[in-house]
Amino acid sequence: MPYFEQKQTAVVRELARRVGQVAASEKNALVIKRWRDTNAMRSADRAPVWCLPDGNDAWYELLPESALICSEPFLRDMERYFRRLIIKDEIGDDTPFLDYNPVRMSLRAQPENHFGVEIGHEGEGENEGGSWKYDPPICCEADLDKLVMPKYGVDLADSEQEFEMASEVLDGVMPVRRVLWGPFGKKITTAVADLYGMEQMMVGMMLEPEVMYRLMAYLRDTRLKAIDAAESSGYLTPNTMAPMTCSDYVGEQGGQTNCLNTWELFDSQEFDQVSPAMWEEFLLEYQRPIMARFGNVSYGCCEDLTHKISGVMSIPNLRVFNSSGWTNLDMVIDAVSNDKVIMWRQKASEVAFAGEAEELRPHLAQGLKKMQGLHNTVVLRELQTLNGNLDRLHKWARIAIEEAERFS
Repeated sequence: MPYFEQKQTAVVRELARRVGQVAASEKNALVIKRWRDTNAMRSADRAPVWCLPDGNDAWYELLPESALICSEPFLRDMERYFRRLIIKDEIGDDTPFLDYNPVRMSLRAQPENHFGVEIGHEGEGENEGGSWKYDPPICCEADLDKLVMPKYGVDLADSEQEFEMASEVLDGVMPVRRVLWGPFGKKITTAVADLYGMEQMMVGMMLEPEVMYRLMAYLRDTRLKAIDAAESSGYLTPNTMAPMTCSDYVGEQGGQTNCLNTWELFDSQEFDQVSPAMWEEFLLEYQRPIMARFGNVSYGCCEDLTHKISGVMSIPNLRVFNSSGWTNLDMVIDAVSNDKVIMWRQKASEVAFAGEAEELRPHLAQGLKKMQGLHNTVVLRELQTLNGNLDRLHKWARIAIEEAERFS
């Protein structure tokens, strides 16, 4: 018996058909090759250029909920997913398209809150897109005894119905596959701030280092346990077709997939204002055992890594150095040279609030000229708004690609 009303199903099927055409196109094959060549540190035709409207607010500008046709929740989610992919194709950046519809399997934690204590954010949800502040459950060393070691496992039932429904909707149009992609467990940078609070974390590194040592060791171990569970499940899926990590197969082929066949993204945003020495002591040393479990590592996000370059470069399986808009690109180039891939991140606010898109060209040209001959990508993320400029990403992608071609 069909799950859904035929007219709404037809809307999703037509969108999936269009996405499938993009996935099968020569353009997509070139995009995938471009990413693979770059991430393998081979000579690419040019640097990959990619953007992502991270926040729902930016996506709602590009695709208002009122533009969706389907009313049934599952079909509405599928419609939104495929329409966003079509918009990305129209933007014209280097988004690699899958030739199947992924149904994500979940690695569930017990307890559900992972840590046995409730994490709170004061003011969260009061105003959509508004600010909040930490309300940490760990206030002193004694509170560490409240933490529990979570157990992790793949929830097969969680994805089974979704797989069956998606398979029915897309039958004959697009294959449907179950995938188990990371990250697995809670990022320790986000978790330490949630559990301890940003201010207390900063003070604690100076006045109560033993508390920080215990907390960071605990968070490290929770992530390692989650990775163990993902690997032992037998469902782990390589993430080598995703933007930024699109690459050749990682590690050795044959046998059951483990995390050495995948990428993982690491950063230190909550430790941006921490000195290089204390960043290494209180974060990097706890990230190292986690990073060692993966085949390729990308490090950095929006934080300034200018004075932490040597520490990042000491990561044995580092493949991508993320140079944010606040990191000194010249110093990154001197340190990285052609030994790694430089992911050059753009400042979202400068792109969204520039008077005209052409104002962005000199900056892109200057950076790409400096990186000419090096393995590099140009990435724009953390876009919470487009400031009403609905064609801004289209224009930015075109300009970035033109400059990447000029300095390829």
